[in-house]
Amino acid sequence: MRILTIGLTVLALLAAGIWAAFFRWPGALVSASVEPAVLISDVRLVSMSPGAAEVELHKDVLVLDGVIVAIADHGGLDGDPRVASALRVDASGQTLLPGLIDAHVHVWDVPELAAYLAHGVTTVRNVSGLEVHLRWAERIEHGALLGPTLLTTGPILNSPGPNAQQNHVLVMTQDEARAAVRRQHEQGFEHLKVYSNLTEDAYRGVLEEARALGMTVSGHTPEGVREPGIPLERDFLIPFLSVLDDGFLTIEHTESIVWHGLRDRLNAERMEVLAQEMAMAGAVVTPTLIAHDNLVRVAESDGAYLERDGVAAMNPLYVKVDAGVYDFWSRQDPAFREEVRRQFYQRATGMMHEAGVTLIAGTDAGIFTNLPGRAMTRELELLVLSGLTPYEALQAATVTPAGVFGLDDRGVIAPGMRGDLLLVSGDPLSDVSSVEYPAAVMANGVWLDQDALNRLEAASYQGSLPRSVLNALPVLLGTQ
Repeated sequence: MRILTIGLTVLALLAAGIWAAFFRWPGALVSASVEPAVLISDVRLVSMSPGAAEVELHKDVLVLDGVIVAIADHGGLDGDPRVASALRVDASGQTLLPGLIDAHVHVWDVPELAAYLAHGVTTVRNVSGLEVHLRWAERIEHGALLGPTLLTTGPILNSPGPNAQQNHVLVMTQDEARAAVRRQHEQGFEHLKVYSNLTEDAYRGVLEEARALGMTVSGHTPEGVREPGIPLERDFLIPFLSVLDDGFLTIEHTESIVWHGLRDRLNAERMEVLAQEMAMAGAVVTPTLIAHDNLVRVAESDGAYLERDGVAAMNPLYVKVDAGVYDFWSRQDPAFREEVRRQFYQRATGMMHEAGVTLIAGTDAGIFTNLPGRAMTRELELLVLSGLTPYEALQAATVTPAGVFGLDDRGVIAPGMRGDLLLVSGDPLSDVSSVEYPAAVMANGVWLDQDALNRLEAASYQGSLPRSVLNALPVLLGTQ
């Protein structure tokens, strides 16, 4: 009996060790307490408030219980009794702006969430959802899990074809599409993502069921079946312009717009006309310029870019699945075609901006080698190269997506707004790259100083292959 007891004890300890090693979340993410009062003192303020100056100097910002309650000239709050017990942050020489919003990410496991906070991203929209994302989002909002606010679409809706992937829900008919939308709604999803291979019948089913249920639709603009001769010799079965009136919340990827809207012709004159038509239709676009730019960087470096600092934050399951893509792009010669594309995608994005198309910043982080958190800085840099000013690029990562997603409690720094803040050294209005390594971050009222950000960075490298497989089981089993 004693031997049996010892054996069971050993097995229990072994099981506990395995769980701790592979399935338990990093400790830096499982506790989050809101600081009762924080006074950020003598800061350069980039509030993003409509009508406000781009920057206001020598400001004090008071946050109580996670809500911004007062903004005053430096010293103007000294007599306020609410300041007496506040954590005082001397921010002289630093810049405060709203926490960044990444409008297009792929989250596979909890440690990736740490990477976003470590680099100033306080809200993300996951665009390939599973039910587990809904549970994480709820825990984050209630303070049981430290992470950026997690918005999510449901699983991607697509039809069989050249762009179909294992994590897509494939539908062909209107009835199949309606049933898939209803299932996602029953699971608790409020947002849908569609993809390029959707048949016209299935696409119409998605739109009609989404409208009936009050769900939003975003994604790649559906093209219909890729019949012979499409797109080089004839147009897509679902023309790009016909989709513009279908009420998309957001259209994803400049490169997909060029593919579908221009039939992959890198024609600046046609792009200029298309941009004007998109603006007249009220289109909102997530350019994700980094998605193609990183392909080129990997090719230019013969794969060395895949080993740069920070890649440990990439999900280990995804890295294994995408090994062939890494190898392919490491062997490509980008000298002509891909470099021309990179330049054209930037130019096309600038044309959309000039025409008045609403742009929001998204990074495709979590796939290929788009690093969670850090990718946002690369995307902002690319938006500036496309012709946006640094202020306009930062608008695309703060106030603009907040409005698009109906998040009326964030995106600007003003009394009554949520305590989602980013404190950086230097001046991001002259060098947008300065947002990459924050001096401090506040996420839903939780104050994260440099030590806390360093712990989050370390936690982001603790991805677990077994845990990621468990998260992805609905995809692997085809039951999502």
